[in-house]
Amino acid sequence: MGVKSRTRAEKRKEIKKSMAIASLNNVPTSPRKMRLVADLVRGKRVELALNILKTNPKHPAIRLHKLLLSAIANWQGKNEGLRIEESDLFVKEIQVDGGRILKRIQPAPQGRAHRIRKRSNHVTIIVDSFNKPEPRTSESMAEVQAEVKVATEKKAPKATTKAAPKTKAPKASAKTKAAPKVKSAAAPKKGTNLKSNNKKG
Repeated sequence: MGVKSRTRAEKRKEIKKSMAIASLNNVPTSPRKMRLVADLVRGKRVELALNILKTNPKHPAIRLHKLLLSAIANWQGKNEGLRIEESDLFVKEIQVDGGRILKRIQPAPQGRAHRIRKRSNHVTIIVDSFNKPEPRTSESMAEVQAEVKVATEKKAPKATTKAAPKTKAPKASAKTKAAPKVKSAAAPKKGTNLKSNNKKG
């Protein structure tokens, strides 16, 4: 296997992991008869498709009904946190391919034999949702709570550093400046009293 084909195969596997696929192989009806029923369901919502297949009188509708239920169950298994009612499922793809052919002989007049071809088909259904809400599990909620705690811890020290310089510096400087003014105001009063005493003497 070459490098290109290997990378393509790996990409297909990764895509299929997220897709809800159900397949049915070697169905003993011709592909043409199966496609007549499959065309009625292609692109329809799941509820409508199930009703169409349940009420359709053709024989392949019974097998397609079971296959569609299997595809819905596969989607639910891959999206455990989501509800079917909210996700709005629809039939994204439905393919009918030719399967093996059993060759039989029918006796004909005058010693001849007519060939009978008993055909079969392979059906694959892919289900997807119109609305894709993110599943909320216990692990995701724990991660959200951890992120909130980290954000609050980062914000707390910033508030304390901003408030500290405002309270300390200006109040202390105002007190020290007020003290010498009082002393300077008291000094001239004492001087005037001394001068008055000297004049009397």
